Formats: sequence, C-alpha cells, structure tokens
Amino acid sequence: MEYTARLKGKYIQEVVPALKEQFQYKNTMQVPKLVKISLNQGLGTAISDKKIIDVGVAELTSIAGQKAVATRSKKDISNFKLRKGMAVGVRVTLRGEQMYEFLDRLISIAIPRVRDFRGINVKGFDGRGNYTMGITEQIIFPEVVIDKVLKINGLDITFVTTAKTDKECMALLKEFGLPFKK
Repeated sequence: MEYTARLKGKYIQEVVPALKEQFQYKNTMQVPKLVKISLNQGLGTAISDKKIIDVGVAELTSIAGQKAVATRSKKDISNFKLRKGMAVGVRVTLRGEQMYEFLDRLISIAIPRVRDFRGINVKGFDGRGNYTMGITEQIIFPEVVIDKVLKINGLDITFVTTAKTDKECMALLKEFGLPFKK
C-alpha cells in the first residue's frame, strides 16, 4: 500500500465534495486546489555576518523537510550597505506530498504553539486566489531546536491555489483547517 499524506486524502474525500456543493461546480476539475506553498525568510542582518544565511538555510530546511536556498539581492543599495549578489534571505517551495505534510504540521502542531493566538488574519489574500501569512517566530515549529537559535526571525508562508477569487481560496483553506479570524 502506497503512503499518501493525510491532508491529501482529506482533500479528495471531504474538501472537493464540500466546495463542489458550496460553489455549485458542475465538474470536479473546477474545484480549486493547492498548487504550492512557498516559505520565505528575509535575513537583512546577513549583510554584516555571513553565517546567518547558513543558519537560516539549516533552519528552513528542517522546517520544510526540503533543501532551502539563499536568495540574493538584485541591485546595489548604498544606504543599506548592500551589493548586487549578496545573500539577503532564504526560500523554499513545496509541492506535492511534502506540501501536504508541511500544511498538516503547520495546522496541527505549529499554529497552536503561537502565543496569544486569535486566528489567522483574513487580509492576506491577493485578489487572485492566493494567500500569504506571516509568522513572527520560527521557534513555533518543533523541528527548530530552541537552544541552537541565534536570533528569532519571522517567515512568510504563501499558499498558491488554482482558485479564481479570494472567496474560493478562503473556503479551500478553511476546509483544510486553517483557523481564520471571525
């Protein structure tokens, strides 16, 4: 028997029929689906200390379960002492099984560990059916060893879907179990 992620099975069994009924889709292929999840961590302090990028790559790799890569600046900015090609952040893009596994860990383990959590902000939609949320501390993920953290950094998580509108995207993410503010 082949392994499938829990949320992938939930998508097929529960989410598709619920969204098909809610939005009156005639075909199952019209139901929006999750395409990819992008994790991005800006490390502006890496300009002065190059080791911060290596630590950021290691942390994001352990969080995502996939190798992260450093992002480089595109142009010179003298006020920030930034040169073209300097490493300024870390990113990773998840698709397929790893995407569903990360989403499962985010919903069931990481988000409940956020202090004073009141729900995810509903203002992160871009108008084209994608959603971006920010996390202020990377230590909410159990994969990050708190003793080895040099500095608490935040990260951005972008959910790219095939939804045409923000309403469809929100319904899809709610069905997956993301706790939005009322």
